[in-house]
Amino acid sequence: MLISRMLLARMFLTGAILTEVAGTSSMTLISDNGAGWLNYLPMWVLIALSYLMLAKAAKTISIGIAFALWEGLGIALITLVSVLFLDYSISTQELIGLALAIVGIVMVTLGETHDEPTSASRPMKEAVCTR
Repeated sequence: MLISRMLLARMFLTGAILTEVAGTSSMTLISDNGAGWLNYLPMWVLIALSYLMLAKAAKTISIGIAFALWEGLGIALITLVSVLFLDYSISTQELIGLALAIVGIVMVTLGETHDEPTSASRPMKEAVCTR
């Protein structure tokens, strides 16, 4: 296999984070010009794609770790997009909160272990029906 399972899972998680940021950021671009639900279609597609990639990543990465990274880094990146492109100003309190969130994500990620599955070493016994 050319790409390890963990690298592939991390690629899926990165894609999930980026599509979540794109989908959430696109909410500000939705106009109220009367086109109805079609205005929301890009946002829905991007967020659905984000969840799909998060589910793929969670097959290898612990769901708690994957979700923490997806949510935490997503919030930080959405805030960065808002400040850089949408003229949002960030307060000191918000900046400290984001910094604490990022420190927490780094600490949780550094504590993650990647043990080999133990079920491959022991074959499972077949269940026998006694009726």
